[in-house]
Amino acid sequence: MDFTAIIKTIAPWIGTALGGPLGGMAVEAAANALGLSDKTVDAVKTAISGATPEQMLALKKADQDFSVQMQALGFKQVTDLESIAAGDRKDARAMQVAKPSPVPAVLSSLVTAGYFGILVGVMRGWLRIDDSQALLLMLGSLTTAWGAVMAFWFGTTRDSARKTEIIAKSGPIN
Repeated sequence: MDFTAIIKTIAPWIGTALGGPLGGMAVEAAANALGLSDKTVDAVKTAISGATPEQMLALKKADQDFSVQMQALGFKQVTDLESIAAGDRKDARAMQVAKPSPVPAVLSSLVTAGYFGILVGVMRGWLRIDDSQALLLMLGSLTTAWGAVMAFWFGTTRDSARKTEIIAKSGPIN
């Protein structure tokens, strides 16, 4: 089970907000609940993997508080947060169709080259992660960025799964 699935199970509002424009607020809420001074997705991910039952309860409580905050902002259900994240990606893709720019492709290529360049360097022994916290941090950041690049260009599996579910529930076409 991946990190986002775990956090969405424990804290559905925070977990859903992580993938969208309200991600910063969600990370801060989760980090505060877990008692972290480093308010980053990677820090939250690490903390959750070794969280105590007390920390998990604190995260659940933070999710309840976060849901109240989101509802005050007009998001009545978790699905409202999902739709804003999906709309954000859709708008970015539509912008690229309406007014093509080489910038997303160039940035995507740089992220991909950097990600696989570091991976090859580590696997071939040219780069040693155990000697460099900066290299480890860069690899983690590039891993996250590469996932975002793939989601931008190809969509997400969650959207695909939702489409499959809708098709399965629909009646036959006459």
